[in-house]
Amino acid sequence: MNKDYLNSLRRLLDRLEETQENAVDRVSDICAGRVARGGLMYFFGTGHSHMICEEPFYRAGGLACVYPILETDLMLHEGASKSSFYERLPGLGGAVIDNSPLGENDVLFLISNSGRNAVIVDAALRAKEKGAFTVAITSINHSSSVTSRHPGGKRLFEVCDCVLDNGGVPGDACVTLEGLSQPIAPTSTVLDTALVNLVAIGTAQKLLEKGIVPPVFLSANTDQGDKANKSIIEEYKRRIPLL
Repeated sequence: MNKDYLNSLRRLLDRLEETQENAVDRVSDICAGRVARGGLMYFFGTGHSHMICEEPFYRAGGLACVYPILETDLMLHEGASKSSFYERLPGLGGAVIDNSPLGENDVLFLISNSGRNAVIVDAALRAKEKGAFTVAITSINHSSSVTSRHPGGKRLFEVCDCVLDNGGVPGDACVTLEGLSQPIAPTSTVLDTALVNLVAIGTAQKLLEKGIVPPVFLSANTDQGDKANKSIIEEYKRRIPLL
C-alpha cells in the first residue's frame, strides 16, 4: 500500500489543527448564537463540494438544525460537464439563494476548493445582502493561484465573513506516482468534512454553555434511533422539508 496519501492527510490535518482553531471557534460561536435565536446552518456547494453539504445533514451524531441547499443541475449525478457549465454562470447563485428560506438569523457555509466560479461567489454575495453570516470552506492556496470567473473579479475567500481554510495544495491532488505526470488523490473532501464536524462539535458545546441542549440525531440504524429522532424530525421538518 502506498502511504503517501495517508501521510499527506496527517500533515494537512495537523496544519488544520494549528491554523484554524480560532476560525473554527469563531464560527461555532456565531452558529450557536444564531441557532439559539431560531436560526439554521445552511450548506451550499457545487460539483463534488455538494458532498460536504450532505455530510452534516440527517447524520448520526449530527445537528438537526442543518439545511443543505441541493440544486440538481449543480450536482454530478445530473451530468458532470453540465455541472461545470452551470457553476460558471453569473446570476445563478443569487437565484439559488433567493429560492431558499435563508434569512438574517442563519449561517451559510459555502464550499468550494477553488472558490473561483460565479455561482458560489454570487451565492455568498446574495446571502450577505439577506443578512446571513457567510463562511467559506476553501483552499486559500488553490484559490490564490487562480483567477476569478466571477464578473466582479473576486474569489470566495475574498467575499465571505469568515474563512475556514483546508490548506490543500493547488489542484487538490497530493500524490505523485512514477510514470504519471498528473498527481492523484484529492484531499479536500477529507479536510472539509473535518472542518464541518469540528464546527458542529463547537456549536453543540457553546449551546450547552448557554443552557440549550443541541438537537443531535442518533443513528437510525440503532434499535433506539427511530424513537429518539422522531420528535427532532417533527420539530424541524416544517423548516427543513428534506427531512
